[in-house]
Amino acid sequence: MKLGIIGEPNEASFKLAKEKGLEFIEFCINEGSDIEQFLRDVGKISEWIATYGVAVQSIGRWGTDKIDSKGRLIEEELHYSYRLIDAASELGCENFVCGCNYVKGLSYYENSCLAIEYFSKLIAYGKDKGVKVSTYNCDWNNFVDNEMAWTMIHGHLKDLGIKFDPSHSRYAGRDYLKEMKEWGERFEHVHIKGSVIVNGERFDDPPAGLDQTEWHTFMAILYAKGYNGGLSIEPHSSVWKGELGEKGVDYTIQYLKELMV
Repeated sequence: MKLGIIGEPNEASFKLAKEKGLEFIEFCINEGSDIEQFLRDVGKISEWIATYGVAVQSIGRWGTDKIDSKGRLIEEELHYSYRLIDAASELGCENFVCGCNYVKGLSYYENSCLAIEYFSKLIAYGKDKGVKVSTYNCDWNNFVDNEMAWTMIHGHLKDLGIKFDPSHSRYAGRDYLKEMKEWGERFEHVHIKGSVIVNGERFDDPPAGLDQTEWHTFMAILYAKGYNGGLSIEPHSSVWKGELGEKGVDYTIQYLKELMV
C-alpha cells in the first residue's frame, strides 16, 4: 500500500508531501472548485510530480448533480468528468472518483438505472485512458454509498470500484468492517480519517489513531482482501487546525506506517 494525503493542486502540497515522506497527493475538484483553473494547471502539476517525486493517486469530483430533475444525464457534468479523466491520464493518476445524485420522484430502480448509465460512460472512457472509475461512500449528493446501492449498481458494473472511508459508514450507522469484508475486493482507493461518536452523534474527525475506528482490524481486512492501493489521509477536523493540525497529520503518518507491512 501507499500512503499519501489530500491536498490542493499547488506546489506547496507537493513540497509538504515530500517533506513528510508521503508517496502521493489526491485532488478533490468538487462542487464549487474552479475546475477550469485546475485543468489549465495540469502542465504545472506534471512538472511538480517530476520535481518532487510525488505522484497523484486520485482525482475526485464530489457533490455535483449528474442527473437532472427529469431523469436526464447532465451533459456538461459528464464532459467535466471526461476532462478530469483526461487530466488523470496525463498525470499518470490511476483513479477517478465520483458519485451520483438521487432524483426525487423517480423510483430507486430508475435512479439505479440512471447511475449505471452514467458510470458506464465513465468506465468506457476511462478504459481507453488507463483510469479506473470508483464511487465514493459518502452521502454528499450521492446515493451510491451503501451495500444496497453497491448490490444494484456495482453488481451490474463489474469494473466499477469503490473509494472507501470508514468514517462515513460509522456516521451513517453502518458496519464498516462488514462492508469491508463483503466488498473489499472492489476497493480502488481508501481515505484515512478519524471519527468520534458521542451519545449517538458525530463529535469530531480527529487524526486516525486518536479516534474510535478499529484501525488495526481495518488494515488486517485490507491485507486479507489483497488491497494494494492508496491510503489517503484526509484532515477534516474543525479542532485540528494550524499547528495542532500539522501535529495531527504527523501523528497519523507515524501511526499508519506502523500498521503497514
